[in-house]
Amino acid sequence: MSEVGRHHQAMVELKAVWAIAKKDMMIYYIKPNIIVSGMLFPLFMFLAFSVGNTAGPSVMISGLIAITILFSASSIEPVSIPIERRTKTFDRLLSAPVSLNALVIGESLSGFLYSLGIALVPLIAGILFFGTMMVNILPLLLGLLLTSFCIASMGTLFAAYPTESPGDIMSMLNVVRLPLVFISGVFIPLATIPPVARVITYLSPLTYGYDLIFLAYSGTSHFDPIVDLIMLLAFILAFQLLANRLYRKYNA
Repeated sequence: MSEVGRHHQAMVELKAVWAIAKKDMMIYYIKPNIIVSGMLFPLFMFLAFSVGNTAGPSVMISGLIAITILFSASSIEPVSIPIERRTKTFDRLLSAPVSLNALVIGESLSGFLYSLGIALVPLIAGILFFGTMMVNILPLLLGLLLTSFCIASMGTLFAAYPTESPGDIMSMLNVVRLPLVFISGVFIPLATIPPVARVITYLSPLTYGYDLIFLAYSGTSHFDPIVDLIMLLAFILAFQLLANRLYRKYNA
């Protein structure tokens, strides 16, 4: 393919990615089950475990942002894709003249943008009501962007399961999401976890996202920020590649 042809195909793919994300934004962002799973559930969970906690506002806001990202970024695709399978509109997406990679990225992008919008709520609330200012805004930006897209990619991966019921995917997803909250340093600092058990925390993408967000507020982190960035990028790549393989397998 010529350079012009490759450039044209790349533009077609980018337009398809945005069209898929825009479609999800217009249809699914205000669905009741998405509002509950993406906004209310993480808030109530955080409040339940923060009662009596003597940690400072910066620690609490860091944790709330991380939990919000985890549940909001992974809430769009497990709802939108099964519904579209049921209505047969997903078949039209698969038959469109775009690559499966564009489909997976587009679906992930919708969860990513939703998560960023929701994460701004605790971030702004922390500034207005608790005066929690950032020590360094760069780790916060990187943590928000990479963690949101990473978790959204995870949601897209789970949505590859061939079902027409959002509840089926949400049930499987919660088996993973809930443990991630407790092994990622949000409620239990990683330094206090026994070394043997701490190995499990390395398997959670939220561990590295929360570490960057906490660094932005406190100025300290458990890992080197470069390690956090590399691990988040590795998880994104792994989730995207595996999602591509599963969508191809189940829709061949």
